[in-house]
Amino acid sequence: MECLTRKLRIDVGIDKIKDYLMSRIDQTNPVEVEKVGRYLKHIEIYRRMDRTIKKEGVSVTTKNGSQTFIKAHPLLREMNRVNSAIINIEQSFNLEDGNKKFSAKDLI
Repeated sequence: MECLTRKLRIDVGIDKIKDYLMSRIDQTNPVEVEKVGRYLKHIEIYRRMDRTIKKEGVSVTTKNGSQTFIKAHPLLREMNRVNSAIINIEQSFNLEDGNKKFSAKDLI
């Protein structure tokens, strides 16, 4: 599994994503432009959390008096929430391809 993730690049630069999305939306529509900004911000947040988890590990040890618990890193839950927000924003884009317009249904 680890070998597969090394071959698959998921760290596409934010600028490349921005350029791609901006070329596919109606840039005169302030709502669509704002969605691109929110989308990029969510990706940045997700990547920060991912770096933190890679640094700290996927589990954390919690001590409560004489008891010790190993739990999943709290950021894992937050990463799922941010990922859901990213997907929702993706689905709401009104993407254009030349003269053809795409809807959220086309992204599924």
